[in-house]
Amino acid sequence: MAKIKDVAAAAGVSASTVSRVLCNGPVSDKVRKRVEAAMTRLDYRPNLAARRLRSQHTDTIGLIVSDIRNPFFTAVSRAVEDEAYRNGMRVILCNTDENPDKEAMYLRLMQEERVTGVIFAPTRQLVTSIDQQALGFPVVMIDRVSADAATDAVVLDNRRAAAQLVGHLLQQGYRDIGGLFGNTSNTGMERHAGFSEALQQAGLAAPARFVAPSVEAAEQAVLQWLAEPARPQALLVSNGVLLLGAVRAIKSAGLHWPQDVALVGFDNEVWTDLLGDGLTVMEQPVNEIGRTAMAMLLERLEEPERSQRIVVLQGKLMVRGSSLPQ
Repeated sequence: MAKIKDVAAAAGVSASTVSRVLCNGPVSDKVRKRVEAAMTRLDYRPNLAARRLRSQHTDTIGLIVSDIRNPFFTAVSRAVEDEAYRNGMRVILCNTDENPDKEAMYLRLMQEERVTGVIFAPTRQLVTSIDQQALGFPVVMIDRVSADAATDAVVLDNRRAAAQLVGHLLQQGYRDIGGLFGNTSNTGMERHAGFSEALQQAGLAAPARFVAPSVEAAEQAVLQWLAEPARPQALLVSNGVLLLGAVRAIKSAGLHWPQDVALVGFDNEVWTDLLGDGLTVMEQPVNEIGRTAMAMLLERLEEPERSQRIVVLQGKLMVRGSSLPQ
């Protein structure tokens, strides 16, 4: 029986490329046709090997995210569900509120439900301690990963993305730049590292504040910061939820961007293009993250002994009026 690696060899591509074709992921038409032709030649039947591995499991995927109200996770969840449906699988969605106790509870639930595998956005406390063998199912991490983790993962190049935002602000002439970061995930820590490194390379200070991942916490922190005598010229905010809090704070303080304080952040949500001349943001490839995570999970099911793989994707800088001096 042909496996993914056989199709990959016949088509002259990687196993991950075959998985992306199976999940309708991002590949060129030329490569897609070559892979599909190899499948036909080899009489490849997707998921047969995986079905054997799942013989004592349900055709169900667990999707555990930190905050479903965060539009980033909403969009990624939709992409995962779409690909699961295409592969005849169901999704159990769990929201942890960045709470390690809830994470542990939902992982136990996944064991009780005998899921086929889990796609997971863990807190910093759990990111290094996932034991797939003990859990009894494979795990693919999204958005968060640690150098010590032993699971597959698909993440944004967070350091580079934050450094790009800093570089953009520097190009516009800003020198006093503050950063607001979430305090519960590796993602916030990585973005802080990219922010700090970029400013240090420019010979500048890198003032930063860390808050709980909520609109209210961000709003309060930014209000306090803006009330200080030496408020920053520009703010970099590390995710869409905190960015909304920063917007509320600037408006509550009676200030305007970019005249009083420039503002940049992450996540290209619809509302970011509707405020004034728009907010400068780093757009994350949310659909590709979800599709790739599902493809990696299917690939892991077919080849459980293969080595760990981490896919690092790039963001896209969307420059708008909030960071352009007037």
